[in-house]
Amino acid sequence: MELKFNWEANREKIDKLNEFIENNRHKDGVLMLVLQEVQELFGYIPYEIAKLISKELKIPLAEIFGVATFYSQFSLHPKGENVIGVCLGTACYVKGGQEILKKIEELLGITVGQTTPDGRFSIDATRCLGSCGLAPVMMINGQIHGRLTADRVEEIIEQYR
Repeated sequence: MELKFNWEANREKIDKLNEFIENNRHKDGVLMLVLQEVQELFGYIPYEIAKLISKELKIPLAEIFGVATFYSQFSLHPKGENVIGVCLGTACYVKGGQEILKKIEELLGITVGQTTPDGRFSIDATRCLGSCGLAPVMMINGQIHGRLTADRVEEIIEQYR
């Protein structure tokens, strides 16, 4: 499901972005600064905003998307209200992290990198979350959930519905 970008609903954010671009356009590394600002303002980098950046900074759209897709801090799609990060680092992977991920995908009907149609959940596969002793783990909105089993995953996700 592709959402159409609403310019009017985002007018205040666009105005802030334009001001940010104007104040920073002559700095070294301006593209990274601007993309970080866009990610902060919108929660992702909308295609329409990337085109605006291209026009304002006179940077090819391909370069903008090259940078945006290279760095994991940027997303090209809106994230859900509840962002689930499933650890696939070594300890979690060995203790069943991949099975936990499959269970979450099954429960939500989406795969890694997607958001549920109602906008409630997104799934990301992550590397180490620093809780190896609790493996396998997932993080929802910054809160770590460890020693996961398929049944526990279902219970935990129900708490966020």
